[in-house]
Amino acid sequence: MRRLISLITALTFAVQPFFAQQSPADFLGYEPGTQFTRHHKVMDYFTHVAQNSPLVNFQTYGETNEGRPLFYVVITTEGNMANLEEIRKDHLRNAGILPGNEENSQKKAIVWLSYNVHGNEASSTEASMVTLFELITEKKDWLENTVVIMDPTVNPDGRDRYVNWYKQVKSTPYNTSPLAAEHMEPWPGGRPNHYLFDLNRDWAWATQVETRQRLEAYNQWMPHIHVDFHEQGRNDPYYFAPAAEPLHEVITPFQREFQTEIGKNHARYFDEKGWLYFTKERFDLLYPSYGDTYPTYMGAIGMTYEQAGHVGLGIETTEGYVLTLTDRVAHHHTTGLSTVEIASQNVDRLTSEFAAFFNNQDQAIKNYVLNGHPDKISALKELLDRHEISYGMATGKVRGYDHIEKKNRSFDAPENTLVIPTDQPKGKMVKVLMEPSAKLVDSLTYDITAWSLPHAYGLDAVSSTRSVATTEPSEAKKFTYTATPEGAGYISEWNSMKDARFLSALLQEGIKVRFTETPLETAEKKFGRGSLVITKSDNRNLENFDSKLIALAEKHERELTPATSGFSTTGPDLGSSQVKIINKPRIGVLKGEGTSSLNYGEIWYFFEQDLNYAVTSIDTGNFDRIDLSKIDVLVLPSGNYSKLFDKEGLEELTQWVRSGGKVIAIGNAVKTFAGKEGFHLIENEPEKDSIQKANLTPYAEREREEIKNLITGSIIETKLDNTHPLAFGYNDSYYSLKLSSDSYSHLKEGYNVAYLEGEPKIISGFAGSEAREKIKSSLTFGVESMGSGSFIYFVDNPLFRAFWENGKLFFVNSLFFVNNNKIDTY
Repeated sequence: MRRLISLITALTFAVQPFFAQQSPADFLGYEPGTQFTRHHKVMDYFTHVAQNSPLVNFQTYGETNEGRPLFYVVITTEGNMANLEEIRKDHLRNAGILPGNEENSQKKAIVWLSYNVHGNEASSTEASMVTLFELITEKKDWLENTVVIMDPTVNPDGRDRYVNWYKQVKSTPYNTSPLAAEHMEPWPGGRPNHYLFDLNRDWAWATQVETRQRLEAYNQWMPHIHVDFHEQGRNDPYYFAPAAEPLHEVITPFQREFQTEIGKNHARYFDEKGWLYFTKERFDLLYPSYGDTYPTYMGAIGMTYEQAGHVGLGIETTEGYVLTLTDRVAHHHTTGLSTVEIASQNVDRLTSEFAAFFNNQDQAIKNYVLNGHPDKISALKELLDRHEISYGMATGKVRGYDHIEKKNRSFDAPENTLVIPTDQPKGKMVKVLMEPSAKLVDSLTYDITAWSLPHAYGLDAVSSTRSVATTEPSEAKKFTYTATPEGAGYISEWNSMKDARFLSALLQEGIKVRFTETPLETAEKKFGRGSLVITKSDNRNLENFDSKLIALAEKHERELTPATSGFSTTGPDLGSSQVKIINKPRIGVLKGEGTSSLNYGEIWYFFEQDLNYAVTSIDTGNFDRIDLSKIDVLVLPSGNYSKLFDKEGLEELTQWVRSGGKVIAIGNAVKTFAGKEGFHLIENEPEKDSIQKANLTPYAEREREEIKNLITGSIIETKLDNTHPLAFGYNDSYYSLKLSSDSYSHLKEGYNVAYLEGEPKIISGFAGSEAREKIKSSLTFGVESMGSGSFIYFVDNPLFRAFWENGKLFFVNSLFFVNNNKIDTY
């Protein structure tokens, strides 16, 4: 009897992990698809599974801005799990990413499934729990030669913003009418992260904390296959690979072919179920910062899967049926499993082709060579480090194709010249990010068509087909200071965002700062326009002035030149009216209905994370109750302000500007003032024939005909008046990222600071023929004075996605240098 009890006990312990391993429905208390699950409950379920299954390893990789954990799980067999680190290293050795002998490596397919990068595309996270459970119960055989990594909530802050809102407004039972409140998200919606960024467009630029932490984990694994799960319009069926054209030329024939094989495998399951789908349309593989393109350029089979959605638990479609969350979960669950299945069937092909992708010895361009201001080189190196892309510093002579002049030239490499070789594992990504212009096989694309990093960072670049002698990067120059209390003050140059952050810190510490509007020379050193002048006279009442200033300069790695005298060798003396005080501005930014949530997020992020300067966000719904005399600067993100600034509202705003206020309008916000009484801003309209003609363009050609009017993110050379404070720190030209064909005439009264003269010079990207014609001789950045204040117009967005580094200083200049008055309250 005792032996029988012992046997029963042993069997109980043997099967306990199986019974302890609950399904999502058992653990949550409801069937997936019948409710939305908040992030912490999703994490609880994945933690539960990992604690009770030897097939699942739980890993946290970071935290969001709002403090929610970022995590993923690794799923594979017990045998693989026991040897997981060696499997990972063998995989990277096979691709040449890690050194070592890969001949006896254990080849496994690595599949990474990313869910819910857009917070209100919430069905995929629910599907991830179902997929996890089925993989470790019914589909364990696939795991013998496969390692699956699942990140169930790429954007937890956005997801919880959506789920919490939906739970607050949902009817019981849920309402399927498209008119119902539960299908009408309020501004800004659940799509973006905390700073209202679209994380699916941030992979390459890595501006957001979620992206930066995810890339560290991604680079540890470098999967063979990466899937990004999404939702699209409620009336669209499911979309899966193969992708649409254009596909970037670095994408290999195998990557194209294998996408098709995966799509056919999905189609087999969907056909069995009678589910509709489409492929090869709409979602291309060009812009490098998506969750499908970035992995593709890193050797993976990168794909986006799009489920009809953006709705709650159920909604009526125009095709006569109700689309439910349960349906959406089932579809994403099916494609997720299908992806793992086909990976497990093709391990040898995946591993061999992946290794071939990282062999870049035959690239035509051997090196990209960049030079410019050290701060800008440093900023680019930080981005390369995030992607684990190797680089060196040039020595000797460089020969190559000049990206600006568009001709071959040779030169002796100046100090701090950066060399990025393509003969490295991530050489194809180097080409994608650095090439002067991406090759377009089709101009109908889903996003911008130009992003060349030399232009984005304000650097000169050449592409070299030859080897370039390099040395290891040296550490940044360290400055040591000695206080000179007997002198007149100190001067610091103005060239970059590092200088801008230094200025921000000085103002917040109560240190008074001036800037020079005219070049000057003192202490045998020349200083350009915008250089910061910090005088002992302005700060005579500040205790420990010298030590505070030097501590901040050391923290921000800024060089201070002591001015032993206020008498300049050339140019204005330090007490000249051309050396103007910088008042610490009180800045307000509009947000809410009518504003672009993306552009507001870019501005909000810029102040808090790039500039570290306090800003007051003002909701458009409360604007009529705001006392404008409490702020000095009002920033209008791109948006429609026709209701907010009707005749009466515009008159009130104009009066505030006349009293010394400053309005900074970005993108579509510029339209608010075009053609209005008292303004000299005029929008360019296309010429119309006196006789209206019928549109005889065939139906099938309408979409392609329309692109004549579009500019899809093109880099355009822009002339600069760099004697104006808005352009201090720049040369006489700027490469602007133009996102639309919006066009305004040159200001007849005011300052045309950045502008196009004659035919636009398109450096990179697509611009339709009619759009090119429309933007001829047009304004890019301008300033219109009014009374004691001014309106500043940014037709092109200098803060776009926080990655166009070379535009940011214009925005800083607009805050601190242009017409920096205090509001007249008398």
